[in-house]
Amino acid sequence: MLDPVLLQSFLAVADTSSFTGAAARLRISQPTVSQHVRKLEEAVGRRLFVRDSREVRLTDNGDAMAGFARAILAAEAAAESYFGGAAMQGRLRFGAADDLATTQLPRILRQFRALHPRVNLELTVNQSDPLRRRLAAGHLDLIFVKELPGTTDGTFVSRESMVWVAEERTVLESADPVPLVVYQSPSISRQAAIDALEAAGRTWRITCSVREVNGLLAAVRAGLGLAVFPHSLLPADLVKVSRRFDLPDVGEVEFRLHSNPLAAREPLEALTAAITAQSIMR
Repeated sequence: MLDPVLLQSFLAVADTSSFTGAAARLRISQPTVSQHVRKLEEAVGRRLFVRDSREVRLTDNGDAMAGFARAILAAEAAAESYFGGAAMQGRLRFGAADDLATTQLPRILRQFRALHPRVNLELTVNQSDPLRRRLAAGHLDLIFVKELPGTTDGTFVSRESMVWVAEERTVLESADPVPLVVYQSPSISRQAAIDALEAAGRTWRITCSVREVNGLLAAVRAGLGLAVFPHSLLPADLVKVSRRFDLPDVGEVEFRLHSNPLAAREPLEALTAAITAQSIMR
């Protein structure tokens, strides 16, 4: 059995990309954090971090362990709450990017509400940038958003490729400008599509610009153009068309959680654990 104390130290390093930052978060010494990580690596027989003079990064085994660790700690917290008789309470103002809110999230929130019925969960769905502003202004406690790889802020949930998608009957000749269905700026997928096409020397035109995922899906389903989606968010009735139309790679996107330091910690940490645990169960 894996020691939860070791898992907590491991996750603190994973989230902060720093042994010093992990020690500050947990309010223990840096040598203690290092010892915990070393013991965990010995217990599983795998190297979990790559360390150099500039950064600390998860290995592939470390990525897997992060998901397992969050799931283990979430299950432990749920069991303690259930059998301890101390029902979790409080208010949690949660914001999610609208395309993320259409897939795994409803199931996770339903389970969270069933487990913690006395938590007043308030959901806001919007694009990532407005959610970040509302969090910074103190109007939200936790947000689940998309970001470009490379940031170390917040809690990492998962990273995946973005893909070109279209309605099955969409036709595009190689000499034609690529018709784009995009979110209004600023948008990670919009900029990724434009940057990739320009780097490949492909011409493009915007045929539809929308604010929400439902508008984007409606336009693509109507055959107005192509869109870029994170792979796991690809709707079942749309198809990947990168190879069919010889389109350039559009890179990767990360899903991350960011929290308000003034928020009630117990419900915030419980929902964070529930969301991060799902990244290994897809």
